[in-house]
Amino acid sequence: MRAGLALLCLGYVLSQFFRAFLAVLSQVLERDIGVMPDDLAFASGLWFVSFAVMQVPVGWALDRIGPRRTASVLLLLGGGGGAALFAVATSSLHINLAMMLIGVGCSPVLMASYYIFARQFPPARFATLAALMLGVGSVGNLVASYPMALAAELVGWRASLVGLSLVSIVVALGLFATVKDPEPAQDNTTGSLFDLLKMRVLWPIIPLMIIAYAPPAALRGLWIGPYLTDIYGLTTAQVGQATLAMGLAMIGGTLCYGPLNRIFGTTKWVIILGNVFCALALFLLVLAGPRDQSVLLVVALFAAIGFFGASFPIIIAHAQSFFPQHLAGRGVTLMNLFAIGGAGLAQFGTGPLHSAVTVSSGVDTAYTVLFLAFGAALVFGIVIYLFSRESLS
Repeated sequence: MRAGLALLCLGYVLSQFFRAFLAVLSQVLERDIGVMPDDLAFASGLWFVSFAVMQVPVGWALDRIGPRRTASVLLLLGGGGGAALFAVATSSLHINLAMMLIGVGCSPVLMASYYIFARQFPPARFATLAALMLGVGSVGNLVASYPMALAAELVGWRASLVGLSLVSIVVALGLFATVKDPEPAQDNTTGSLFDLLKMRVLWPIIPLMIIAYAPPAALRGLWIGPYLTDIYGLTTAQVGQATLAMGLAMIGGTLCYGPLNRIFGTTKWVIILGNVFCALALFLLVLAGPRDQSVLLVVALFAAIGFFGASFPIIIAHAQSFFPQHLAGRGVTLMNLFAIGGAGLAQFGTGPLHSAVTVSSGVDTAYTVLFLAFGAALVFGIVIYLFSRESLS
């Protein structure tokens, strides 16, 4: 199983890469095939939405047929096929279809590992293991920054995507060969997503689950690139370095969040304080104002958003503590649906918002409005989450 978990982690490296690599390709894609940042925001949103929609069948498949076949088949067809389609893209339509396929392919990887953790490890260790998997897998976030920018310059973005397609296929075949499905749950009780949604204890957690991941995902996955290019005139390589800094911060935040609930004896207040600091970083980015501050300060604020916005695994851990065993797979995928779906909706919404404000008030104001919207939404989620319960006891 160690080899299987290692390959699931490598699959999650690919997932993190694919959700973030568009930020450093915005200039070359505009030059080569005329795809604009707003088009890429829509394509990025399609990745998140297709990923989110797949959480429902993925959750069912994890509980019924196990993580081995679920993860390997989808990554083979979606990840390998989608990356290959992207490599030959000549229009925004091709990129949209490719990103949808890749989203489908990546959809089961992290949840397959979370399902194994929920079924085979003590509940108290779930948050630490989940954060560790997310943190190590977030190396893909780093590869999608400066290394991807460098690869695009050295061998071209098309050759890079061909290589990624081949890697996806190899990892999928490895998952099929090495992952072992947990023993079936002893509790044969049937259930569905509706049983989870009827659990009132989850209701205050769900809004923050929807909102918390959106700012770091949307900014790191796309908007940091056009922002630093439009406002500060950074090159593709320099944008790659900035996204690398934000990616490192996201990994650091993920690894720090993991053990904090055991150290401080509370999951709820670790989540609240972390997201408060993320909201403050967003508002400081608004107050700094385009061109008013040095680019290093701006990159530091992006890094802070990445660090404090990395509460995704510990929020899932909070919700997971309330799931019955026979719904473990559908429970973790339901939470992932809300998180990834929220990020996808944010990408769909921010593209038109950016375009509209740019036309009416200029590009500087457009980015300010984006950051303000993310900060206000996060505060809204935090306020609702204040009414959540720490545990059932």
